[in-house]
Amino acid sequence: MDDNELFENLCFSPAWQEKEPEMPAIAQIRQHKSMTELLGELEDIKEDLQHIQEKQWNLANLIRFHESGFAK
Repeated sequence: MDDNELFENLCFSPAWQEKEPEMPAIAQIRQHKSMTELLGELEDIKEDLQHIQEKQWNLANLIRFHESGFAK
């Protein structure tokens, strides 16, 4: 018999009735990091924010040029 036939005949394996152990969410797992690791991550975040600000500035200029008619 295949799994579907077993299911239809109500022949469940005892393992099917057991609940799987719940794993904690990744965000809930505490990670202890050194101060240098945290400072390095902070620098990465600062660089990402600067990169995003540069993109915003470039997009704002492109929009201004487009609205002013420079794109024509």
